[in-house]
Amino acid sequence: MVLLVTAARCYQRRPRTKLQLGGGSLGRGEERATASLPPPRTSVPLVLDRLRLPLQRRLTARLVEVLHRRWDGVAVAASIHGGTARSARFGAFGSGSLLCFPWSALYNEGSIRIGADTMIGPWVSLTAGMVPGQAMVHDAVVCIGDRCVIGRGNSIVGHFSIDIGDDVYTGPNVYITDQNHGLSDVELPIGRQWPPPEAPVRIGSGSWLGTGVVVLPGVTIGRGVAVGAGSVVTGDLPDYAVAVGAPARVVRLRTG
Repeated sequence: MVLLVTAARCYQRRPRTKLQLGGGSLGRGEERATASLPPPRTSVPLVLDRLRLPLQRRLTARLVEVLHRRWDGVAVAASIHGGTARSARFGAFGSGSLLCFPWSALYNEGSIRIGADTMIGPWVSLTAGMVPGQAMVHDAVVCIGDRCVIGRGNSIVGHFSIDIGDDVYTGPNVYITDQNHGLSDVELPIGRQWPPPEAPVRIGSGSWLGTGVVVLPGVTIGRGVAVGAGSVVTGDLPDYAVAVGAPARVVRLRTG
């Protein structure tokens, strides 16, 4: 950069001794007068402008690369796994399990139990109760079994009992809750009505819930059930069912 600026300044100082105008030449006095004219003041800024843009692009690209590496490092370092201080807050946190950072909401971990070798993706809401610090009726409000894979953006919102078996896989943005809003008073906004009693949710081992599935309170999903993307499960599903739709309906049973 210093060499280029110096070259630009030297270019500015170069005297001009002859100027061709209309095919003629200036006289010696005119040449001296022309040579004494100050050089254009824009040469150095123009050179610097031409250098600045590529330099800014390179610096920006480098900064973005560094930020990406730092973010990846933070995501790994801040994730929760067995042996970390945060894992000790849980009612149980099995060996080999991982809760990826960042999460959307995570509180009252003492009432959340996670089995072994389970992976919970980033941007998940995993909560027990309505607010942090709420006293819970027992220490197993949300239970997730062994070898489960909970997709990114899932919300598992327990107030009384959500029990997810072993080897359950969920796609992104699945929502599971055991409590709903009250609807009985037409004069009062729904969000201000006291919710109805919680109803336990059970999801059997070996089941799979596709992207965007919603599981509502009181539902029992059997073993080995496949629920299609975008389905809303409002009622029980038998073992080895394939269910789709809103509300979800059984379209066939899996057979050996």
